[in-house]
Amino acid sequence: MKDFVSREAALSAVRKLHVGLDWDGEAAMHVKRLLDRDEGGNLLPKARHFTKTGETRGMMLVGAPGSGKSHLMDRTLTKISQLSSNNVDVRRLIACPVPSPATFKSMALALLKESGYEHGNPRQEAWSLWQMFRHRVSTLGTAVVWIDEAQDLFCADRKLILRALKSLMQGDGAVAVILSGTEELAEVIRSDPQVKRRFTAMVLPELVETIHGDIYRWIMADYCARMGLEPPVEVDLIGRIFHGARYRFGRAVELLLLAMEFAIERDEEYLTIDHFASAYAMNEACPASENVFYADIYHVLDPDRKDDVLTSRPRQKRKG
Repeated sequence: MKDFVSREAALSAVRKLHVGLDWDGEAAMHVKRLLDRDEGGNLLPKARHFTKTGETRGMMLVGAPGSGKSHLMDRTLTKISQLSSNNVDVRRLIACPVPSPATFKSMALALLKESGYEHGNPRQEAWSLWQMFRHRVSTLGTAVVWIDEAQDLFCADRKLILRALKSLMQGDGAVAVILSGTEELAEVIRSDPQVKRRFTAMVLPELVETIHGDIYRWIMADYCARMGLEPPVEVDLIGRIFHGARYRFGRAVELLLLAMEFAIERDEEYLTIDHFASAYAMNEACPASENVFYADIYHVLDPDRKDDVLTSRPRQKRKG
């Protein structure tokens, strides 16, 4: 029991780890260019003006669901000390996911609340609420507004929302705007030339074993060492993990964590492909014939199609 408890504690600690990748530096570059600098080149806690009329700029972080974009942006913004403040009357950064239901009014109310204003009136006109938020960011010294899962925001009121975003980046108290979301977000931003020119874009790539396989093996070995587990030895395991995770980094890490959870629960010393198979089955609710860790020809399986009769022969499960 003591060993189980210590392993559980180690797993909890591992879940909080951040894996540094090349994407970290790229994301930081996108964000930092949105901030002003002093004569010595040091970052200042205010948005940079890119035109004589005082316009600011923004960025999009685009990635598929499970790619880790929200975690990456949160980590990036947290590491920029100029965006933090101990003064309750100063909010250098206002971060807010798109609420449900995703409407212009609900977004304005959510942003007002994140800014510290608790008295937003749902009966008030949406544009009036937005103007209140614009006034808030001006008085709070806000430099950056980050809206996560922003693709959901454009299901309704698209033109109004695009106009509202432009208004945040011009005039008194203009701020830098960061939007993170799926490819749908990029398509919406590209549809408006005036908005598009204000945003740079960073797209999180899909995992490729020849490029990302070694770093993932290193992550797996490091996590196993922290957990007191021997790492897997199967030569084709990385390809199966990437395929089952839809080639998305965040999902691949989550699959690893769940597989280690199974190994701990079974009080085993080795992390094996069977633990990944159990983790995958739990996530996907699939039979062995559709499990990428059991099928001989795993790459022909489509993890997102559950209605097909798949004929791949199940891989023989290991014993012991």
